[in-house]
Amino acid sequence: MDFELTDEQVMLRDTVRDLLGRAYDPETRLKVTDTELGWNRDVWNQLAELGVLGLAFSEEDGGVGAGPVEVMVVLEEVGRRLAPEPILDAVLVPGGLIVAAGTAAQKQRLLPELVAGTKLLAFANEEPGTRWPAAELATTAVPQGGGYVLTGVKNPVPHGDCADELVVSAQLPGGGLGLFLVAAAAEGVVRKPFRTFDGRRGAQVELTSAPAELLGENADAAAALAAVTAQAQAALCAESLGAMEEALRLTTEYLKTRKQFGVTLSKFQTLSQRAANMYVSLELARSMSLYASAALVDDVTDPVVAARARLQVGRSARHIGQEAIQMHGGIGITTEYPVSHYVARLTAIARTLGGDLEHLRVLTARVAGYTLVEF
Repeated sequence: MDFELTDEQVMLRDTVRDLLGRAYDPETRLKVTDTELGWNRDVWNQLAELGVLGLAFSEEDGGVGAGPVEVMVVLEEVGRRLAPEPILDAVLVPGGLIVAAGTAAQKQRLLPELVAGTKLLAFANEEPGTRWPAAELATTAVPQGGGYVLTGVKNPVPHGDCADELVVSAQLPGGGLGLFLVAAAAEGVVRKPFRTFDGRRGAQVELTSAPAELLGENADAAAALAAVTAQAQAALCAESLGAMEEALRLTTEYLKTRKQFGVTLSKFQTLSQRAANMYVSLELARSMSLYASAALVDDVTDPVVAARARLQVGRSARHIGQEAIQMHGGIGITTEYPVSHYVARLTAIARTLGGDLEHLRVLTARVAGYTLVEF
């Protein structure tokens, strides 16, 4: 199997790397994330013009028609620069749900604007007091006037503060999970924005008999949600990989320049060995990220594959993050120094769509189904 990127994929990677590199040095990024929006609409528009926002969608849906590998290439560069633009939260996840469950009319109405960057969506699924994945939702959907009204609280809703429209999950009257389209400015919708510790934005969304449109014609959307969740897990792996690579680069550069006792820290064998171990963790994460991406290329959206990849990537991220802070010393936790922001982002990703414990539960629940393998 050839794991090398094609010429087109390399060109895409280099183009996105150049765009984000010019847009975000550490100081500029801090200024952008301190704004009310938390990201740069000019960069967003440039990403749309390059076709980045349409990579995951077919040409008939207004997209580029690229594959999962191209999406992961972009997300890796996003992680490398800690670009705050909500590609995953505002495009890939809600757009993926619309593709998987929406009607032709809904796709025609929403996807072209989504790809063009003129409409922002958000997926409101998590609820207060629950762990991923929630066994049952407290948000309810009740038929009314040919449509539905939703009541419940969703928190956190990543980038729900700036969304024009929400894709909301809710419990159906007859049981099962439904997905609904809710205008963010609709009556009965209250958004309470907040800032996360890694500098991103989110919101608590309170729904009180909010008017909603069923996404698709088939009420039960559990299968669509599971498939898009697996795609999002792979995307998080790719973003983590980019952040880990940069955290390791910053650490090794620091070891080569910082002096103690008249010599650079890189001359101390123990520190060099620890840096080498960080590289091993990075390559383990890269292998599992490729594994998750390869599964999507084969149209496999298996939660076991996603859990395997997330578990190893999460462990690698924790190891690299902790070592990066330790080897930088006190400067490593300051806001002014970039490595602290990489560790914060890796920590946030490790708590998104399940942590190590949740992914272990997914894997251990299936142990009984495996037979003994002998070599």
